[in-house]
Amino acid sequence: MAAFLRRLLHYVRPYRARLVLGILSGILFGLTNALLMIVVRVVVDLIFPTPGTPSALDQIQRLPLFLRGLVERLEPLLPRMDSPTTMAGIILVVSSIPLVMFARSVLSYLNFYLLNWVAVRAIMDLRTKLFAHLQNLSLSFFHESRTGDLISRLANDTGSLHKTISATFPTMIREPITLVSLLAVLFWQQPQLTLVSLTVIPVCVFPIVIYGRKVRKSSQAIQDNFAELTSQMQETFTGHRIVKAYNLEQTVVDRFEKTTKRYISHFMRVVRSMEIPGNLIEFMSAVGVSLVLIYVAGTKTTSGEFFQFILCVFAMYQPIKGLSRLHGQLEQARASSERVFELLDERPTVVEPAVPKPLRAAGAQIHFSHVDFSYGDKLVLEGVDLTIEPGQLVALVGRSGSGKTTLTNLLLRFYDPQRGVVRIGATDIRDVSLKDLRNQIAVVTQETILFNETIRANIALGRPGATQAEIESAAKHAFAHDFILEKSAGYDTVVGEQGVSLSGGQRQRLAIARAILKNAPILILDEAMSALDSESERAVQAALEELMKERTTICIAHRLSTVQNANLIVVMEQGRIVEKGRHTELVPRNGVYRKLYELQFQA
Repeated sequence: MAAFLRRLLHYVRPYRARLVLGILSGILFGLTNALLMIVVRVVVDLIFPTPGTPSALDQIQRLPLFLRGLVERLEPLLPRMDSPTTMAGIILVVSSIPLVMFARSVLSYLNFYLLNWVAVRAIMDLRTKLFAHLQNLSLSFFHESRTGDLISRLANDTGSLHKTISATFPTMIREPITLVSLLAVLFWQQPQLTLVSLTVIPVCVFPIVIYGRKVRKSSQAIQDNFAELTSQMQETFTGHRIVKAYNLEQTVVDRFEKTTKRYISHFMRVVRSMEIPGNLIEFMSAVGVSLVLIYVAGTKTTSGEFFQFILCVFAMYQPIKGLSRLHGQLEQARASSERVFELLDERPTVVEPAVPKPLRAAGAQIHFSHVDFSYGDKLVLEGVDLTIEPGQLVALVGRSGSGKTTLTNLLLRFYDPQRGVVRIGATDIRDVSLKDLRNQIAVVTQETILFNETIRANIALGRPGATQAEIESAAKHAFAHDFILEKSAGYDTVVGEQGVSLSGGQRQRLAIARAILKNAPILILDEAMSALDSESERAVQAALEELMKERTTICIAHRLSTVQNANLIVVMEQGRIVEKGRHTELVPRNGVYRKLYELQFQA
């Protein structure tokens, strides 16, 4: 628990001024509760005087020495605090109660507002840091993680943490001070009655301890169930076409309902663990009051004393109930924070060099030297040796799973090889900053990724700050300009989530336009023309041929018709390079390429 609070306070530190003001307001709020009880006692005794009742001055004289000095300056006023005899005097005396209540309300508001102000900003800083941290993690992390789980941790866990902390911080400050100050007043004025009423306190401790242990385990299960719910929603919404095509609506609903029932079970367990101790404390407090009434029946007590005592006891209910929930709230926050801080503790497998070297990819060779790579225990590349000359169009062909895309992932340094080295020119890419490396490589992937932005914004991702003329020029080279103008809003058309408002060919051409705009010396095309019709394919191929002049291009293709004019065709099988050459050289060899070629063109 201490480690959790220490890490959380790290994010609170930038807002320590308001935090201190909030804590101070909470302390003063707790003290005003005791002041209110004293004022009520004095007012009741003044308005309903009882013969033999000690004066206010006598009460002050019973204070400890270190407090008595603080009120000595009031001593000249105290003898004049006699019972009022006029309505104006009564109103003046009674008005001291709402005056103290007003001060109490202001301090309560400041305590709650300031601590919530700090909490919401601290948690937003934590959420932003977590999001930024996720962006810097390696691609392997995302392959091993569920998208729904990451969304749940980023949105739900940090949200739960905020709600818990915003309620817990005020409780941690206000309630202990309120309890201590009220107990101090009771022990100061009625020590015997106070001891009688506190005989039930030990009984209240046990349910707090017992049920507090259950909260953390159930809270962890709630977060896990919510992550599972988020994953199921994400899978169902993104795969809605398959769900409908295979009549899986009821199947996914049943899965969702089953997970929801587990979520409800754990949630209600937390509710029980949070509420039972508080209600039990209220019951035991009523028992304590009953014991006090029995005790008072045989003693002499003034109206003010008894009225003050009863008010103090009932004023202690809410702080005690709040503190009984505090342990459970902290355990909930701890369960949420463990999942959040677990992500923050993740380290990228691809690390930046301590002293990055500059990279000049233009006009440089690309070397894959004795490269081995595996995903876990699965060997994907073995002994790959490949040199790509500057300005060449190199095609990577082979069956699915042969390692073509993995080879380009190593060039982009999404992963590092377990053995061997990838160089651009004479520079090992592990010695280059990731930003510098990727700035010099443009990519058009097989899976076209468009954001829910305008067409202009999606193309401009290739080079932020590009002018409208440059964006339109890139679109024209990708043969996208005409269909863009056919849209009602032109370049300001919002493409929808994942480009849902566009056809597959249109999405692909926007991705190509983005790569053209980047104007990088190295170009990677991963099935870049797989979704284009024949006419668009020929047009885009011509534009790409113009673009690829004096640029090094690596093209991954299953359709061999698109790579017959490549300077070098690299045939891969089971992670190895089995053939290299031009199309006219590979066909007569009767090797793997010949088989792939005949399968496609005979079909």
